[in-house]
Amino acid sequence: MRFATLPNGTPDGRLHLVSKDNARCVPAQAATTMQEALENWTAITPALEAEYALLNAGGGEPFEPARAMAPLPRAWQWLDASAYDSHGKLMDAAYKVKAEKIPGKPLMYQGLSDRFYGPTDDIPLPSEADGIDFEGEFGLLTTRVPMGAVHTLPHIALLVQINDWSLRKLGPAEMKTGFGWIHTKPACSMAPVALTPDELGASWRDARVDLPLTLSLNGAHFGAPEGYEMSFGLDQLVAHAAYSRSLPAGTVIGTGTVSNEACRDIGSACIAERRAIEMIDQGAPKTEFMSFGDQVRMECVDADGAPLFGPIEQRVVSA
Repeated sequence: MRFATLPNGTPDGRLHLVSKDNARCVPAQAATTMQEALENWTAITPALEAEYALLNAGGGEPFEPARAMAPLPRAWQWLDASAYDSHGKLMDAAYKVKAEKIPGKPLMYQGLSDRFYGPTDDIPLPSEADGIDFEGEFGLLTTRVPMGAVHTLPHIALLVQINDWSLRKLGPAEMKTGFGWIHTKPACSMAPVALTPDELGASWRDARVDLPLTLSLNGAHFGAPEGYEMSFGLDQLVAHAAYSRSLPAGTVIGTGTVSNEACRDIGSACIAERRAIEMIDQGAPKTEFMSFGDQVRMECVDADGAPLFGPIEQRVVSA
């Protein structure tokens, strides 16, 4: 199934089902918001599947991804991992800072969750001097997860595509405090469509999205790293997050910046990684962080080029 949230004058918007080709949509009847759907997921899934089948048989209204809000416009919890080892290795090598990792456990932090920007919203930020950067990643929306859950695949209700905005020049000082990020991590963005893992077909493999995420900056190709090369599957990220706490329905968990060992050939999903490569290979970074008015685009399509999550296409602007 595929879902989007369209604006209706409320903070949570109105939940819609979206057709398999992302061309048409219809208001969901079994739940009016994404949060309501996730809280009652098991009970209402049969009704939602029936509605989805009817939509794909014909009818509905044209779906305009640019009008959509984030599929879950605000959440109880946002947890972001760093599940791509190649990204961490590059950052460690370039900046001579090595994170103290616990063997067998992913890096993860808790970020701002009371707002997720829609896919075409302008992103207001305080200063170009802060090192404005995008981070293309995949993520998931959970049902309620009990504390200590180990077999967590059934709790992954939906997959999403995320732009995790970062202010890179504020990060080092905040990391040194040991208290985590506040200024460095403003609100994130989501692509317009959330989908159940089965919509990926064979590209949902080992609880990973086995497809590239293609990014451009100001219309120029930036990278197309593959999603599969994670050190931990999405189910393992959920289990890690739930070790000592239950997770409320609607918890959002991200993979961290999509990154590959072959990043020099296929590109990156954030500016910081490209700068790290330049520092290692050329002695100094050459790619500038974003300025007000700059635009980033990112999208993941299936193996045949058909749409999945829809594109994120956003400008950064002065707050």
